[in-house]
Amino acid sequence: MHEINELNRLDRLDLNLFRVFDTVYRERNLTHAAEILSLSQSAVSHAVGRLRVSLGDPLFVREGQGVVPTPLADRLWPDVKEALALFRQAVLRNQSFEPARDISHITLAMNDKLEPSILPVITQALHAKIPNLELSSIRLDRENLRADLVAGRIDFAIDVAQPTSPDICHVSLLKDEFAVVSRQPRELDAGAYLAARHITVSSRRSGKSVEDIALSRLGIERQVVVRCQYYEAACRLVAQSDLLLTMPLHQAMTMNTALGNVILPLPLSLPGIELHLYWHQQRQADPANQWLRGELMGLFDQKEEKKVDEIAGSSEV
Repeated sequence: MHEINELNRLDRLDLNLFRVFDTVYRERNLTHAAEILSLSQSAVSHAVGRLRVSLGDPLFVREGQGVVPTPLADRLWPDVKEALALFRQAVLRNQSFEPARDISHITLAMNDKLEPSILPVITQALHAKIPNLELSSIRLDRENLRADLVAGRIDFAIDVAQPTSPDICHVSLLKDEFAVVSRQPRELDAGAYLAARHITVSSRRSGKSVEDIALSRLGIERQVVVRCQYYEAACRLVAQSDLLLTMPLHQAMTMNTALGNVILPLPLSLPGIELHLYWHQQRQADPANQWLRGELMGLFDQKEEKKVDEIAGSSEV
């Protein structure tokens, strides 16, 4: 019960009183302290009096023209000084934001299939500006996206465009079109595409993939002979077979260079994929969040994205 009463008493303390305490302790004179604080001497005396009542100690006793601290004041002052310095530092940091100093960790949530193409780009760019940044990429949980953003368990999420609650902010990060990955150059019109054998990628155990759903809306069905979980595995299968893989262009460009696969235009008209960047409204005005948003959006500026026709044009068909 005594501890509870002590905590309640401290909760009622005005934090400005500790600024007065710090100044009086350093100056050892109420008049000089009042001048520094731009307060009247009576206001300083009143503030010290309130602290005396709350802490149960005189804190300062008169000696000559000034005051001297009591043993309790001597014990309190180092901690009070440090706490005030930390508070001032926090305020200054908010007023003069420096990414390399003020950002130490960022947690991103994204789909497993996005990570191989998206994460390396983000990591390289952010480490170039914040060398000691600790960056974590975790699996996206759509059902708990809002809760994770509100609680600060994640800073941002990268996912396909989808409905969200009003307090979740989002912006288009990247618009991507579908392309076809092949082991070697080939003439690929709609007839050749539908006659070929295909790989599809899906994290679900059954059901159609995104591109097959889009094809079915056109009344088209292709021959899928392999289903796997990740695009990286699918690209490796393409490199050693005659199978075709339909996937987002940005990921195709990232994953197939080392494998020697060829990227071809999709000879059918399918809607592309739009990725959005998500964050919580309560961090909208946070300098760190604002800076990171700008950096992430700049990385995937759609003006700099190559089109699949440009990729195909650079290959001999």
